[in-house]
Amino acid sequence: MDFTLARALMVDQQIARRGIGDPRLLRAMGEVPREVFVPPAVAARAYADEPLSIEEGQTISQPYIVARMIEAAAVGPMDRVLEVGAGSGYAAAVLGHLASRVIAVERHPALAEAARERLERLAFGNVDIHLADGTLGWPGDAPYDVILVSAGAPDVPEALKAQLAMGGRLVIPVDRGDRTQDLVRITRVGPSDYHRLTLEPVRFVPLIGAQGWKETP
Repeated sequence: MDFTLARALMVDQQIARRGIGDPRLLRAMGEVPREVFVPPAVAARAYADEPLSIEEGQTISQPYIVARMIEAAAVGPMDRVLEVGAGSGYAAAVLGHLASRVIAVERHPALAEAARERLERLAFGNVDIHLADGTLGWPGDAPYDVILVSAGAPDVPEALKAQLAMGGRLVIPVDRGDRTQDLVRITRVGPSDYHRLTLEPVRFVPLIGAQGWKETP
């Protein structure tokens, strides 16, 4: 399979034609080899317009959703970014092309280690992967200009709001009660003031943790 061609078609047909026009983002999506971030058994579907299953019962979001969340967060070249729910490391890699520093948190040890190895192999020196409860963020490197959450939360975790810089943007799927979520953007406009904007309906795996959903046995 010609992955280079598949990647170019993905950017054109799935992302640019849906209205995402940021040239830096389109270029980043065209440079990250998505096939490296999925299990070998589904590598041929890496550029399909759909989420794919990865290890530990998790998923890698469809390419458009990755781009939509990053676009909504308006990631700039000097931004410090926190990603919650690193999964395979794909979104962290895209962010690594766009931001000055990326901190990604993952709660599954096997996923965190695999993501770390992939990013090191691809020489992403500005991306760090940590094993932790993502609902609590990563306070040691806060504040962040951008926080992206790649799992659906029952509500916006207070810990993540507190780790936003002034003017910082938090993009997160929030439960709306019908087994789907709304993608929302929270912008910090004051010490305890936040502006909330609902973007569109989405569906993600649940955000598990102290300020998220409880893990079922």
